[in-house]
Amino acid sequence: MKAQHMSELPVRVVMIEASESLCEQVHQGVREVCHVEWGTVPADVLRLVRAVAPHIALLDADLFKTPEGFGEAARVIQELKRLQPALKIICTSGAGMECARAVAPLGVYDVVTKPVEAGILVRLIRRACWLSAAECHGGAAHRAPASEASEASEEMIGTGEGIRRVFTAIRKVATTDLPVLITGESGTGKELTAKAIHERSGRKDHPFVAINCGAIPDTLIESELFGHERGAFTGAVQQKKGKVEAAQGGTLFLDEIGEVPIALQVKLLRFLQEHRFERVGGRQAITIDVRVIAATNVNLKDAIARGRFREDLYYRLAVMHIHLPPLRDRNGDVLLMASVFLSQLAHQQGKRVKGFSDDAIRAMKAYPWPGNVRELLNKLRRGVVMAEGPYVTARDLELSTGEEAVSPEPLGRLREKIEVDFLSQALARHHGNLSKVARDLEISRPTLYRRLQRYGLVRRPE
Repeated sequence: MKAQHMSELPVRVVMIEASESLCEQVHQGVREVCHVEWGTVPADVLRLVRAVAPHIALLDADLFKTPEGFGEAARVIQELKRLQPALKIICTSGAGMECARAVAPLGVYDVVTKPVEAGILVRLIRRACWLSAAECHGGAAHRAPASEASEASEEMIGTGEGIRRVFTAIRKVATTDLPVLITGESGTGKELTAKAIHERSGRKDHPFVAINCGAIPDTLIESELFGHERGAFTGAVQQKKGKVEAAQGGTLFLDEIGEVPIALQVKLLRFLQEHRFERVGGRQAITIDVRVIAATNVNLKDAIARGRFREDLYYRLAVMHIHLPPLRDRNGDVLLMASVFLSQLAHQQGKRVKGFSDDAIRAMKAYPWPGNVRELLNKLRRGVVMAEGPYVTARDLELSTGEEAVSPEPLGRLREKIEVDFLSQALARHHGNLSKVARDLEISRPTLYRRLQRYGLVRRPE
């Protein structure tokens, strides 16, 4: 059945689903964003894919299930990928985990457990349509550079309860202009979340300006934020506008807000209250219209108790609060994200990598991912480069196998060992340059130095 004339809608979808009623409901929910064809028997799938050349395929994997499992479904998916390498495949099944184990390594877009509401499939297909449309119209002026856009689309993936709450919160807060505080460990995607809020808000056509407050020396951060007048200090040979003015009409993202000096917090609080400020060395009040989103990986309430962060500033920033769960707490998302990333990275590198070996899957499931999504992405980049066959192994990822990863030691001690290894690798990679290490790990220099001291990694003068 045709939903729209194919010339009108650039994204094409094929659905193979036993329930014609579900097909009709999904079609009604997506018909204005994509062209849809569907069938209800397995024989329809290859015929429709060859005829339509779709960007997205929704497969009822149970139609291909045999007493031995989902081997036939995996074979069909491999054939579809051969015909359409960039095809985004969404599988549904009454045996969700069993199906996911069989098809996730093949780079499917998502696996949904039945019974499933049509609304869930509509949302999944709409998101896949959005990504496919962006790929079809690559290079449009309003899009971010390709590398940045792919990074963003890659990391906002997940089906777990925790990340679904984040997606819901993003949708809700995007409709307001209230300040937002995003918390979470390093590498969980705080800036990506801020960008997602901006892109869904009424300010999306105006600048998104980010500043890492922990990466700028205390003596310069006020000037970076608010700008300065000529002659305001030694070396200020001309007037300079700050990040706040650069974000006029858009969104100002204050990363590592917990590292802002206590003296500057007073000026920042006044700006949030009045939307007015003066440049350093200036006397004229400047009124600005920006939405402020802040983020931190430290516990601000502890910082308040220690006198390092103003309580009134905290409550001004945390009108809306979004907490990003660490990857180790996002059950099931690691393999899903790894499969999506692998497909994209293999395409970027021009490698014919199909999926993961069994030992790689065990290792990824057992590893606690202290660096969160950023570490997963970096491991996969390495794995794609190092893979010598069609499957990425645990060795390619520099991960121990599942059996070796299970440790009888207390979890806290195991995490400390992993963090020490992580820090040591970063120090070696940047030849001991703490500024570069801090930027790489996206933490402030003071935070980095405290961790190095804690683990005895600070080089002492002889």
